[in-house]
Amino acid sequence: MSLNSHDPLAHFVVEVHYDLFLGPIDISISNTVVFMWLSVLLVIGLLWMVTRRTRLIPGRGQLLAEMLFGFVRRQTLMNIHKGGERFVPLMFALFTFILACNLIGLIPGSFTPTSQLAVTGTLAVSVFLYAAGLRISKYGWGFFRAFAPKGVPKLLLPLMVPIEMISFMARPITLALRLFVNMTAGHTALGMLAVLGLAAPWFLKWLPFGFSVLQIGLEMIIAFIQAYIFVVLSCVYIDDALQEH
Repeated sequence: MSLNSHDPLAHFVVEVHYDLFLGPIDISISNTVVFMWLSVLLVIGLLWMVTRRTRLIPGRGQLLAEMLFGFVRRQTLMNIHKGGERFVPLMFALFTFILACNLIGLIPGSFTPTSQLAVTGTLAVSVFLYAAGLRISKYGWGFFRAFAPKGVPKLLLPLMVPIEMISFMARPITLALRLFVNMTAGHTALGMLAVLGLAAPWFLKWLPFGFSVLQIGLEMIIAFIQAYIFVVLSCVYIDDALQEH
């Protein structure tokens, strides 16, 4: 699929660079894969640079890394009430990966992995299955008691159980769509402003450019907020899996 370079949707086109199959499984190298790996390398590289020589009185880079880790740790402990400490590394890795994927797309000529539903869907389903696995490993068949809320009359159970199951199964869908829609909408707006800037007469070119600068600032805030929301909801799902029902 190819789009005009001035098309605001061109930023979201998945381009396969190298076809690769593992039996029937398609593991081709696309721009989505490339920029996800770049996001991982960016996070690892930056964290390594600012923490390779830790000091008692931290410099700006170390201080920023410690603040970021502390922020994720607080959110994890606030939302996972039993044994939340052991989930902090997972939530920090998830937060920094999503944040990097969100931000890397703001670089001109780059690609936003989280603007692809396949990426956000995979992340959401992985969190969902992990939380479900925790509940099953802890409660066994008691896992299904959560679908029959305490105190509900038995006469209403045939109605309540399907509702609870649908609500439970909808979690990865809403989690994936929230991140996907926000990233897609923001970058589409940036693309449209860029097109307007190219099409505008010379004496009005500053107007789309000014709005683009403001939009980029807003997108950076949204990128952080969306990574935060994804991690908080992941913590909520894990906490729910560990609670007795």
